[in-house]
Amino acid sequence: MAGQDPTLSTSHPFYDVARHGILQVAGDDRFGRRVVTFSCCRMPPSHELDHQRLLEYLKYTLDQYVENDYTIVYFHYGLNSRNKPSLGWLQSAYKEFDRKDGDLTMWPRLVSNSRLKRSSHLSLLKYWNYRYKKNLKALYVVHPTSFIKVLWNILKPLISHKFGKKVTYFNSLNELHEHLKYDQLVIPPEVLRYDEKLQSLHEGRTPPPTKTPPPRPPLPTQQFGVSLQYLKDKNQGELIPPVLRFTVTYLREKGLRTEGLFRRSASVQTVREIQRLYNQGKPVNFDDYGDIHIPAVILKTFLRELPQPLLTFQAYEQILGITCVESSLRVTRCRQILRSLPEHNYVVLRYLMGFLHTVSRESIFNKMNSSNLACVFGLNLIWPSHGVSSLSALVPLNMFTELLIEYYEKIFSAPEAPGKRGLAPWEQGSRAAPLQEAVPRTQATGLTKPTLPPSPLLAARRRR
Repeated sequence: MAGQDPTLSTSHPFYDVARHGILQVAGDDRFGRRVVTFSCCRMPPSHELDHQRLLEYLKYTLDQYVENDYTIVYFHYGLNSRNKPSLGWLQSAYKEFDRKDGDLTMWPRLVSNSRLKRSSHLSLLKYWNYRYKKNLKALYVVHPTSFIKVLWNILKPLISHKFGKKVTYFNSLNELHEHLKYDQLVIPPEVLRYDEKLQSLHEGRTPPPTKTPPPRPPLPTQQFGVSLQYLKDKNQGELIPPVLRFTVTYLREKGLRTEGLFRRSASVQTVREIQRLYNQGKPVNFDDYGDIHIPAVILKTFLRELPQPLLTFQAYEQILGITCVESSLRVTRCRQILRSLPEHNYVVLRYLMGFLHTVSRESIFNKMNSSNLACVFGLNLIWPSHGVSSLSALVPLNMFTELLIEYYEKIFSAPEAPGKRGLAPWEQGSRAAPLQEAVPRTQATGLTKPTLPPSPLLAARRRR
């Protein structure tokens, strides 16, 4: 991955943050001061990065250099609404570096420093107060935007005049070149391309085409934004992703009769917090949030952030054609389309549709029949490989989803006879009904995998 130290080990105390390559130590400037770069373009979406951990990693990195003069280069390009930390976090970060009350947990490490007057606690506080800012000789902000200028005005009352004089804005890398040893500087390719684009626009030339940056390696415990195969490999071969299993289990037990289930939204901050917990392999207890709609939102978010939709890109055009099929043949057509799915996708889809079918059977209470659920889940199950679904595509996408929910037993029932022509090989084997298998408790949350209850229709037939 570009920007990541090839020697970085998973045993690094801040591997979860360091792996992104946001911070780099980049040689010395023209005055022999160590240079630390901060690249916004390498910051992942907020739900994939714990900003408190980022602050701790920044301090951890600076601690190695603040005993001597140093310079920070801040590459602003790439900061956007998806990865931008909150204003409150920025204020707390500045206060953290400017705090006057000291951090007593640092006592053992700081008190061993020869520059510290060990006889005085007051001197410890003063040392902590200036140790980050005193030796920071320059803060270079590259490619500033109006956001930076507005933010500067907001934080100005908190920033001393002396510190403010250390800040310099550079609109191009050429300006930065005059102050640093350019060949030592670690500049992300995305920043180089952006700078070239700005120069081209300034000179009236056509800007070069943009390129997609290389993907960052996911955490070993990552749950959102990774493939079903990745989740399977990291969960001892378990086919049902943990987030899907845990949210379905919780909603099945406590939310089936909640009016408007899956229609309500939730706080973006809360959703990101839960995503961070899951991605870090930490347990999530939805009871702590007191809102049954939160796990419902998390379930939809998980599906929407899969790298490839659960119904796969390949099935998109086939699904759009469902409206051209005679109504009496649509269930059969659904079965045919699903046979082309990979085994893993089919099993996960069957598990999810079984749950949504159960939700629809409680529609007298939750007001969410199969049609309403289809409107909510259609675009979370399938989308085109390029661009977004058109308005005209919503009708067949929702119709297909509604059929999966309404006729769940017929569409996902086992084949009438093994080896039936047209069946995928995996449908002919013992994996035809994987949802009934027992699954051990997981370390992440201690929840067990739910099994689908016997179909009421099948039970009625047995009684006959």
